[in-house]
Amino acid sequence: MTEIFAFAALLVLASLAVSFLRILAGPTRADRMMGAQLVGTGGVAILVLLFVAEGEAAILDVALLLALLAAFAAVAFVKSVSRDGAGDPENEP
Repeated sequence: MTEIFAFAALLVLASLAVSFLRILAGPTRADRMMGAQLVGTGGVAILVLLFVAEGEAAILDVALLLALLAAFAAVAFVKSVSRDGAGDPENEP
């Protein structure tokens, strides 16, 4: 059963290679950000698969941390590309 999870992790890793190409070549900043989000999501998927295969609790902790960082990156991207700062409370009158 462990081999199945390892194989699934390898498939997800192959999809991450394609997303790295999108990050490097993506013509717009949004394309690059979507590639970065795919890297975050794929990284979480790989770590969860490894957690299921190995049973090491620390791997799941790292997966949750990576998911949190990917969410913060998405919010930071939206705030940086929007004209009004996407409702930044520091800029309110």
